[in-house]
Amino acid sequence: MNKTGFISHPQFLKHDTEPHPENPGRLEAIQTKIESSKIYPHLILPEPRHATDDDLISNHNSSHVNHVRSSCHNGLKNLDGDTVICHDSWDAAIMSVGAGLTAIDQIMSGQLNNAFTAVRPPGHHAEKDRAMGFCLFNNVAIAAKYAIKKYRLNRVCIFDWDVHHGNGTQNSFYSNPSVHYSSIHQYPFYPGTGHKEDTGTGDGLGSTLNFPLDAFSGDQTYLDIIENKLAPVMQSFKPDLIIISAGFDAHEDDPLAQMRVSSDCYGKMTAMILKIAEDVCDGRLLSMLEGGYNHQALADSVLQHVNTLATGLE
Repeated sequence: MNKTGFISHPQFLKHDTEPHPENPGRLEAIQTKIESSKIYPHLILPEPRHATDDDLISNHNSSHVNHVRSSCHNGLKNLDGDTVICHDSWDAAIMSVGAGLTAIDQIMSGQLNNAFTAVRPPGHHAEKDRAMGFCLFNNVAIAAKYAIKKYRLNRVCIFDWDVHHGNGTQNSFYSNPSVHYSSIHQYPFYPGTGHKEDTGTGDGLGSTLNFPLDAFSGDQTYLDIIENKLAPVMQSFKPDLIIISAGFDAHEDDPLAQMRVSSDCYGKMTAMILKIAEDVCDGRLLSMLEGGYNHQALADSVLQHVNTLATGLE
């Protein structure tokens, strides 16, 4: 049994976006499913900290940080047509980032082998200078930069299996050879990025790998790509840490996409990535929630994911 962290907090429910697909009911469904599962007593439940401005500006302009803060505190309702906020969204956002940093600290200290952060707002669309696609700050990008700086890691892999391409994360590391970003996503689809030809630039050339897929792709397509294309690249890169941008909106029942991935497949994909982590970086693996908008499908998929993280490759 692995030492697996499950990190969430009631503050995430106060990010009031109703009516909106990315709403508090997502986390309520996950929490109910996890707490009623057999794996729950074996999970470690760290308290997430608040990210500081220094944490945020490692990946974002200070003007963007200040804009999000003032917009929340002044009662603005939208940062763009898709991205809804309220007064409590600021604390939720900096705690969502902080959950990843808390997990990094405990994974690197050996208190945890791996962790899943059930957070909102999500992050992978957030750019250096703007919020977009339900995302305020880029949770996984900040976590990767924090791990590299604080723990002097040489290489980090970020694997994004959300059905939407993580434009913000890709752009954060597009010229950075220390971070390998890979994404499996529906294409053409929001946000319109993630072309197969996008492979990085400058020193980061070859450090980005995109797998744009046709609508209605299902389990076998995902599993084949991970086994035959992604795994060899990740093993060759030899990261010191793996981070998953864990969106569950490629699920066959998700209302916002047209893919055919099953709940069971998320468990199988988790096992494949966990095996790579155990082979190359002593199992150090952080997973952070992104999308997933059918509450039952999301909760079922997260349970498969967390159960696999905790039970390992038994």
